[in-house]
Amino acid sequence: TNPDRDLILRQFEAGDPAADDEARALRIIDTAGGLAPRLLARSGDVPDTTPWVLISRMPGTADIRPADPHRAARQLGETLARLHSAECGSSPQLQTVFERRGRRTRLSGPAASVVDALWHTTIAAAPLVLTHGDYQSGNVVWSGDRLTGVVDWEGAARGPAGYDLSWCRFDLYLLYGEPVADTCLRAYREAGGLVHDPYPWDLWTLARSHRSVETWVPNYRDLGRTDLTAAELRRRHTAWTTDLLRRHEG
Repeated sequence: TNPDRDLILRQFEAGDPAADDEARALRIIDTAGGLAPRLLARSGDVPDTTPWVLISRMPGTADIRPADPHRAARQLGETLARLHSAECGSSPQLQTVFERRGRRTRLSGPAASVVDALWHTTIAAAPLVLTHGDYQSGNVVWSGDRLTGVVDWEGAARGPAGYDLSWCRFDLYLLYGEPVADTCLRAYREAGGLVHDPYPWDLWTLARSHRSVETWVPNYRDLGRTDLTAAELRRRHTAWTTDLLRRHEG
């Protein structure tokens, strides 16, 4: 009754490395200026047991159906710029995105060849910052209409800023369309974000998600967007891929 603070216990399947990954990331980033939970305890390295992390609870709840999507997108962009400026982003204890996620083996679909051609000159050459790894509307929490924290840090790494920004933009495109995704980009830039030309990074996201976009249905459904069926997600993925490639060719 009336606890001093609320805690979250995250449990994972036996053998899932996510608990260790999140514990390591949270220890290194040390709340990222108050935007991430604090690690309080973690399970030991005991084989065949359920791994877990105990973390502080960020105030608020997930919400992918805001009354004002543009307002939400602005806060997503501003918050991401804050994360990308965090000093812990230079920590050598964090692996890089390329070490964690692999490289061209994950690329597929019509955008893959363009991304491959831009790899050395743009993607691999970009400065490295603290990246969340799955920065999107379902991994932030809100108190009313105010973004109060970022959760699910098991994918944190050092990576190009465009890695996070383009992932967030694509999520917003799927949820609300390109104007809202562009609102996020403008807010990110105005807050000092590092990405000026979004198109190489948007194409990278599309090439990374080409094989898997239909599997995101439960993520959206569980937060109330039952209209985003597998077929609809694929349709939107294809539409944005086609549009961006046409702009790139132009």
